[in-house]
Amino acid sequence: MKNNKLTFIDLFAGCGGLSEGFLQSGKFDGIAHVEWEIPMVRTLRKRLSTKWEHTEEEAFKNVIHFDIQKTDELINGNWTDETKAVYENTNHKDVSDKGLRGLTGDKKVNLIIGGPPCQAYSVAGRAQDKNSMKDDYRNYLFESFIKVVDAFQPEVFVFENVPGMLSAAPGDKLVTERIFESFSQHGYLIKTPSNLKKAVQTASDFGVPQKRNRVIIIGIRNDVLSDNFNLQTIYDEINKLKSSNIKTVKDAIGDLPVFKPTSNTEKLNGRKHSYKAVDTSLEYDDNLWPRFQNERDIKIFREWVFHDMNKKPMEEKIDFYNRLLGKNSNHAKYRNLEWDKPSQTIVAHLYKDGLMFIHPDGEQARSITVKEAALLQSFPNDFEFIEKMGNNYKMIGNAVPPLMAKKIAIAISEAFKSRNNINWRK
Repeated sequence: MKNNKLTFIDLFAGCGGLSEGFLQSGKFDGIAHVEWEIPMVRTLRKRLSTKWEHTEEEAFKNVIHFDIQKTDELINGNWTDETKAVYENTNHKDVSDKGLRGLTGDKKVNLIIGGPPCQAYSVAGRAQDKNSMKDDYRNYLFESFIKVVDAFQPEVFVFENVPGMLSAAPGDKLVTERIFESFSQHGYLIKTPSNLKKAVQTASDFGVPQKRNRVIIIGIRNDVLSDNFNLQTIYDEINKLKSSNIKTVKDAIGDLPVFKPTSNTEKLNGRKHSYKAVDTSLEYDDNLWPRFQNERDIKIFREWVFHDMNKKPMEEKIDFYNRLLGKNSNHAKYRNLEWDKPSQTIVAHLYKDGLMFIHPDGEQARSITVKEAALLQSFPNDFEFIEKMGNNYKMIGNAVPPLMAKKIAIAISEAFKSRNNINWRK
């Protein structure tokens, strides 16, 4: 291992939340990052080149724009003409000819990390589509993850997803049973399906200012298991890094610019705006500025916070919603963040609207900005989101909080250290 660093491949990399955390730990080098959505690909490439000392060419090559369902082509290359016609990185002939194997070369892969898109496993997603467990292809993307693990035989893998996957049953069989059986067949040990509830981790326990629960499935190759290197030792190391010092919304975003609604709707950088900065010297930035809201929403946001509706019984919330909107709904579609608590889970739905993410300052009467969402996800202040606002919200909501990922990376590196008696270079 060069400089005593372990190596990883990141699958379903998104904009790089997991990768960012593992790189921040100082214990890992990323060999390859695979992602299908182009805004996320561009964002991760920019981060690798501006922060993690990749040349632009290295970042372009190492972040592979690819549909992981074409797993054999991803691993081995030899892309078909049909495949080449779809992907924008075909000018990197070594990747299209040799795939991940060509990119990794003779480097040993110690770890594979990632998690299939979580929407199909989420309880909310299943409530909206009663048949999604059978018909949504995303339910089966774990099989592609397993194929890559089998191809590179890392000692350890990290498979991340929403707690809803514990009850998901695509094809009328629990996905946890499918995953356990598949990894067992390929020589890896994970917690049994009945014990996977113990693998649920909460981001706020790791210093993330957000209440976000995720299943963190650790897998270890059977032939490297030992008394000091096993599932229990890794989960124990993860538990050691938890803290009772909970970070709040105020800790994360309390010092960001203050805005107020304005009746003088104007365009900034080609975008219509309904807010202005209290600090008139503040330079415009798409990620700092609130999204446009109409007068009705501004009024609702203000009244929701001032009447402390978060703490009201559900019947009052629904009545409030129906009264102000003239509707007859069974759901109240508003919620504000609270200064003295972690945020609720930041979700990709933010790209559609921010009704469930009203800023805690009622005078501002707005939803959270891209910058605020990123900080609540524990993205570093210098992490650049340069896509359109909707894409930025979406990739932030889908990401693993980097600080949580960093703690998991440190825990895994400590387990490797105990196993190999490594003296990490400072």
